[in-house]
Amino acid sequence: MKSFRALTAIEQLAAHLRGEIQAGALGGTLPGVHRLAKELGVSPKSVVAAVAQLEHEGLLRGQGARRRCQIVPRVERGAAGLRVAILLYESSDRMLPYVHDLEHQLQNAGHVPVFALKSLMDLGRDLRRVVGFVENHEADAWVVFAGSREILEWFAAQAVPAFALFGRRRGLPIAGTGPDKVPAMREVVRRLTGLGHRRIVLLAREERRRPHPGALEQAFLDELAAQGIATSSYNLPDWEETPEGFTRCLDGLFLVTRPTALLLDEAFFLTIAQQHLARRGILAPEHVSLICSDPDPSFEWFLPRVAHIDWDPRPVVRRIVRWVGHVAHGKDDRRQSETKTEFILGGTVGPASGR
Repeated sequence: MKSFRALTAIEQLAAHLRGEIQAGALGGTLPGVHRLAKELGVSPKSVVAAVAQLEHEGLLRGQGARRRCQIVPRVERGAAGLRVAILLYESSDRMLPYVHDLEHQLQNAGHVPVFALKSLMDLGRDLRRVVGFVENHEADAWVVFAGSREILEWFAAQAVPAFALFGRRRGLPIAGTGPDKVPAMREVVRRLTGLGHRRIVLLAREERRRPHPGALEQAFLDELAAQGIATSSYNLPDWEETPEGFTRCLDGLFLVTRPTALLLDEAFFLTIAQQHLARRGILAPEHVSLICSDPDPSFEWFLPRVAHIDWDPRPVVRRIVRWVGHVAHGKDDRRQSETKTEFILGGTVGPASGR
């Protein structure tokens, strides 16, 4: 039995209009907002919100203020190509350069990429909410960013093909790709221990820690053990995934047994940590070494330059575009691939501080 989720009034209205468009009952241009509101017995604001959702899905095209939306013909939406829904981890991921590249390459290949209106974070990373959201959207294929094991297991079991970009995909029957950071992480730990670090902490998101550590997190713990460091929840702590929860975790770590090295799994986490610790007089690399497990263009402007794990997103984008092409030709492609990574030793790493 499918899980149940009550739709909002706007979602119901969008579903009704979507069905009318797909059935051919509406064509050319959409009736005006006030006419639709009167015919359907809803408020004009609800119509505007529902129309905005269908524009985002690629079913409608806005033509400017006070002009009716144009209904995008099915042939233009990809009779030969596919309608590819992209479910981001966070809405801000839309601004990443490789996400723009993915969108353009899919368009150039004749497909119609559509960004889901809500991200996994917007949906609380809750499986029931994700299922309800996905089942209410038309798509020939899904690309899912950084999905949890539970969410990717559900996508892998669906009739509509799905691709896991990052996330807990290993061992699941789902196509996927991402950087193989395990070798670089092992090098990070060896470099740090070689500089005298013994109190090393990795701050990772919840889906990377639960129900058990992911491949990267486990490699971190295993390499610590290989270097003679007893591991515990201190090295991979739990924390509430909110701004307040993140800073509380930092404050707690530096209250008694201060880490001498801190690894963070996303660029903005490193920036927040660096600023928060600096306000407490804790600087990198004088008092703590900071390393990010991802690259970011802004790192080129940091002084000292941020130590990080680097990887090339171009093979990742190419793999997704090839997969969509395979799906369009009826091929069942569930192969998973990984790209190489490299540890860049920046100026935020130094010898372990005795302070």
